[in-house]
Amino acid sequence: MLIRIRSKDGNFRFEMAPTADISELLAKILETTVDGDPASITISNQPRGNETKASQLKRRNLESLGLKHGDLIFVTYKSQAQEPAPQETASSSSVPDSAAPAIPAGTDGKRPWETVQEDPVDVYWRTQDGKIPRERNAQFCRHGAKGMCDYCMPLEPYDAAHHTENQIKHLSYHAYLRKIAPKSSGSASSLLPPLNPLSYRVKVPCPVQAHPPWPGGICTACQPSAITLQSQPFRMVDHLEFASASIIDRFLKAWRMTGLQRFGFLIGHYEPYEKAPMGIKAVVEAIYEPPQEGELDGLSLGVPWEDEPRIRELSKHAATPLTVVGYVFTDLSPKEDDPSKNVYKRHPGSFYLSCLEAIFAATLQGANPTPSKSSPDGKFASRLVTAVLTGTVDGAVEVAAYQVSEQAAAMVDADMLEASVDPGIVRVKEDDRSTDSARYVPDVFFRYKNEYGLEVSKTAKPCFPVEYLLVNVSNGTPQNPTPMFHSAEFSIENRPGLEDQTIEKVLRSLQQLGAPDIPPSTHSNGGDSHKRVELAKWLSDWHLVAFLGTTGLIPEADIHLMMRTASLPNLLEDVKLLDPLLATEGWQTLMTFARESAPAPAAGAPSGSADHDIDPDIMAQIRAQEAAAGGPPGGSSAAGGIRICPHCTFENEHGGSDCEVCGLPLS
Repeated sequence: MLIRIRSKDGNFRFEMAPTADISELLAKILETTVDGDPASITISNQPRGNETKASQLKRRNLESLGLKHGDLIFVTYKSQAQEPAPQETASSSSVPDSAAPAIPAGTDGKRPWETVQEDPVDVYWRTQDGKIPRERNAQFCRHGAKGMCDYCMPLEPYDAAHHTENQIKHLSYHAYLRKIAPKSSGSASSLLPPLNPLSYRVKVPCPVQAHPPWPGGICTACQPSAITLQSQPFRMVDHLEFASASIIDRFLKAWRMTGLQRFGFLIGHYEPYEKAPMGIKAVVEAIYEPPQEGELDGLSLGVPWEDEPRIRELSKHAATPLTVVGYVFTDLSPKEDDPSKNVYKRHPGSFYLSCLEAIFAATLQGANPTPSKSSPDGKFASRLVTAVLTGTVDGAVEVAAYQVSEQAAAMVDADMLEASVDPGIVRVKEDDRSTDSARYVPDVFFRYKNEYGLEVSKTAKPCFPVEYLLVNVSNGTPQNPTPMFHSAEFSIENRPGLEDQTIEKVLRSLQQLGAPDIPPSTHSNGGDSHKRVELAKWLSDWHLVAFLGTTGLIPEADIHLMMRTASLPNLLEDVKLLDPLLATEGWQTLMTFARESAPAPAAGAPSGSADHDIDPDIMAQIRAQEAAAGGPPGGSSAAGGIRICPHCTFENEHGGSDCEVCGLPLS
């Protein structure tokens, strides 16, 4: 309804809902005043007399006050005393609702977006024009080979026709930036961050401070606007790539052996993705599995994970710095009639991500924002990808990748969403002012096509489909894989009883590779190239290096060097790259333990004997045969004065004539 206002500043009109709170009307009145004092505002239905202080009408709506469409309200107020205090200036009622809060500069005088360090892939795309090249059109181009016209000139990276033709559903992040903030001549407006991070929280304190802070009061100046759910036009990551299929196979091994679901964080890096204009792909080099309790139909784990700071710091020291680019979990159930195939449960007739999984994804994305020079606070959205290993229509296993929208992350941050019993439906919570964690939920709507093909709007309270929160991400593996790590044989962490990580296993492998005998420098012995290649291949295992960092045997600096060495792209082609690592104190300490843990040679065996590698039962038969034939060359006594019993093959060390075990004569 229309409410008219008359004050000493003039006449004003406001469109208000009959159920609107009086504080909303008060906030609009304050916008029309010149430094008005909220506590002194009075309203009346007459030009003189019958004035009532607005502060006495709190928590009453316009309808309950008897106001109708077209009513005229007379307003009086007193101006505040002008004070230079910063707090008073900030709370002045002359500040409009839409004014953005001032962003404080750092100690060096620079603002957040000016000091943020972006990912290398963002730095790369900011130096490119992103134009989509086109070849000369033989039918319409009438110019020379070096000419250009509307039919062959490059397209902008956000060109809608190109995206439709190539079935690209979302703009890439940098194409979206180029669309909302095209490169210009360098005017002042073009230098300001074009992005505006979403927030559905109540502004505390209120910009106009005309009422007690939330939950004591709320007005149009501090309450979030109504939300209309819509498809996000861009995505932070366009493609998820596993550097090698063996990464997925190793992750699936635990499920294949136990039938229990598994969860892991994706360790990788970001690269340009040329199949989408100005695209970005997340390349997965390893999967770290945190402590968890798997079940047949789900799993339990703690977030944040305890080892996260160490893993993030260690991954930064790879030859190409790594980080957490997402997470993956299994949702696999064998068919009852054919256990070799899996149930097809995630499809258009069911759900893609359940409501609980979408809320979990929004929580993790909100906790892992992307550094950005295009956002006022230096961070925007998240590149964390959710990957699901699930059954296909033919019973095989496939990877499905998603992100949730920024609307989803902002709604979860404002505590507005909760899971429902239907996995494809998410619930909107109700307002709650009774607790310390008070919650205000604005109106939420979503649009859909009805049975007549018309697009209509519908309220999302109390629930709406999860699909309105999802952003699809393509995925795959390269045709010619070149993974950063060359081995995936070492045991994976946190698989107790299934794969145990032990230092004994590491030392045993080092002995088998002959690592203690490899000199620190290739100049010391030129004949150990083969051994060095085998050692380099074994060492180039992310899980191995991560485990060695927990043993305490190797200093942290040497572990960082080991991670860098293990991830060098040409490690197997150039064995000299191992030299800096083999010369470190930590590596020499590890070699010392490897030598001391080597098994002692069998008693009585000559130097260089390999008897300890022979099965004990077979060795006993050999010795019995030797004893029956008169003993080994040189008599029935073995080296060192040991005499072997021809009856029980026991090795007798005393000088008697009878066996210590069976008592029979030794000859």
